[in-house]
Amino acid sequence: MGLELGEFTMSPWLVAVIIICAIAFIIITVIWGVRAHRMKIGAGKEEMIGKSARVQTALDPKGTVFLEGEVWTAVSEAGRIEPDEEVTVTRVDGLKVYVTKKE
Repeated sequence: MGLELGEFTMSPWLVAVIIICAIAFIIITVIWGVRAHRMKIGAGKEEMIGKSARVQTALDPKGTVFLEGEVWTAVSEAGRIEPDEEVTVTRVDGLKVYVTKKE
């Protein structure tokens, strides 16, 4: 009893499980593909503007900040800023970010 292909016999339950697994795989693949397609690309200096950073060395007006997992050279646009304070990126010029105190 079952699906017969010459001398080979396959259980109907096994066929059903294989079909269900194939359909589930296709559905999951389509969902992940749609999500990946809708994701916003996060690259370039425009993406950094408005982000928060933590001051590493005092900005008077120049120092360093920790931003997106990296240490950046920063220039304060609003006077001296002490270490461990949070700042907001206002513009990017090459490898230098300009920041203001976060309010």
